Amino acid sequence: MKFKRSTDRYLGGVCGGVAEYFGLKPLLVRIIWAVVSLITLILPGLIIYILLWVIMESPDE
Repeated sequence: MKFKRSTDRYLGGVCGGVAEYFGLKPLLVRIIWAVVSLITLILPGLIIYILLWVIMESPDE
């Protein structure tokens, strides 16, 4: 299975893609991402999100 962005997306499809890759629900990944980002004062979570958005392949549409 390739690591790619999802078509189930709100912003860039990163959380949906991570959820598909690990077999989790996208909402769960989004909640975890939001909590971790808030705990780490947003900037590290935002930087990692943007990096994954650039690195991950586009979804097959």
